[in-house]
Amino acid sequence: MHISNETKVGALTVIAVTLLVLGYNFLKGNNITKRSQVIYARFSDVGALEISNPVKVKGFRIGNVYEISTLDKEISEVVVTINLQEDVNIPKNSVALITSSLTGTSSINIMPGNATEYLRRGDTLLTSNNPDLLGKVMNSLDPILHTVKEAVDSLKLVLGNLNSMFDAPTKNNLKEVIAHLNTSSANLAKLLNTKDGDLAKTLNNAAVFSNNLNQNNANLNATIENFRNTSQQLSDARLKETVEQLNQTVVQLNAVLEKANSKDGSLGLLLNDPKLYNNLENTSRSLNILLDDFKTHPKRYVSFSVFGKKDKSQPLTAPLADSVKTNQ
Repeated sequence: MHISNETKVGALTVIAVTLLVLGYNFLKGNNITKRSQVIYARFSDVGALEISNPVKVKGFRIGNVYEISTLDKEISEVVVTINLQEDVNIPKNSVALITSSLTGTSSINIMPGNATEYLRRGDTLLTSNNPDLLGKVMNSLDPILHTVKEAVDSLKLVLGNLNSMFDAPTKNNLKEVIAHLNTSSANLAKLLNTKDGDLAKTLNNAAVFSNNLNQNNANLNATIENFRNTSQQLSDARLKETVEQLNQTVVQLNAVLEKANSKDGSLGLLLNDPKLYNNLENTSRSLNILLDDFKTHPKRYVSFSVFGKKDKSQPLTAPLADSVKTNQ
């Protein structure tokens, strides 16, 4: 039996369209193996509700959102078509609410009423626009999130200003400061090393020195005792008599000085009598005159010539200028 190509193409097309319809209904949440019924719900605002979102009663999924449309051009209300996949009885006074999960997925939650009559295909559910708990929390968090956003924006501005302030030289300086801090930290760690650090060595030396002091304590006590004995001996020496003799010597010296200052003794007269000074001055002047006269007229005093004449010139009455300058 020969099948033409046109037949094959037509069959494949029918199969593709059928799979497309089945896939579309599957993606919309329609169960093609079960007969479903449709009910409606009107909301003033559906929020984040999307097609195929679940419809639940007491947490049990009974269907899904089949379609979302508007009631009129002014969008006074939004009509949600619910496809029920489970055969359940929903009282007529039941109320539908739109709830949101923490993941952001919205769903319709039907709160069952107490009526004895149940909804039928094509009926419309009562709805409530009261927000759920998560919606209330999100509404209360909106001002906080706005404040946090403003704070983040301010922080970004501050960080931008700081980044503009830290130019290349400033950044290099900061790097140098951090490098110096690292070097100082390493030196401090080396200093505080308990094994071979300088501080450990100093403490060990101090411990050795303290141990040596402890071992030589007896010698130090003996030295201090000897020093105390020497000091006692010096204290017991005859210092008082020596001081008295020194006082007597000073008294005698004062007596000699008093006699020298008085005019009773020769030394006092020599020091205090102006006549003696004048006589000595005159004697010195006469002696100078005599010496000058001797130098000027030596023949008057000594004559070696047999035929010479005696020097009859007048003697000097005042010393020569050279003698005066020499004496001065």
